[in-house]
Amino acid sequence: MKTKVLSLVTLFVMGAFTVFAGNKTEKIKVYGNCGMCENRIEKAVKAVDGVSKADWDKETKMLEVTFDDTKTNIHKVHMAVAAVGHDTDMHKAKDEVYDKLPSCCKYDRTAEAKTEEGHEGHMH
Repeated sequence: MKTKVLSLVTLFVMGAFTVFAGNKTEKIKVYGNCGMCENRIEKAVKAVDGVSKADWDKETKMLEVTFDDTKTNIHKVHMAVAAVGHDTDMHKAKDEVYDKLPSCCKYDRTAEAKTEEGHEGHMH
């Protein structure tokens, strides 16, 4: 009897480990402005196979995404965001897609470029 119970417990633990083993949570910078941006970004990310959660904060511009890393990767998440017109640190949206965003959703791309330049132009 003890071996049957021990076997069941072992199978349960292994099954639970398998379910949670592939889940990964990452935070990425996504440029946008408003609630419409939030809906668009989260919808695009949730459409990626393997993504279970997407939450974009319009104040911090940070997207928290939880995904199964056996089905997808963070690169595909960045690509999905860029495909709907929003730049990330890894991918820039195509100009023609960005240009189709509503005016309230058009973030300042020049400010974004300034933050990515690096350390040129100043002394340490």
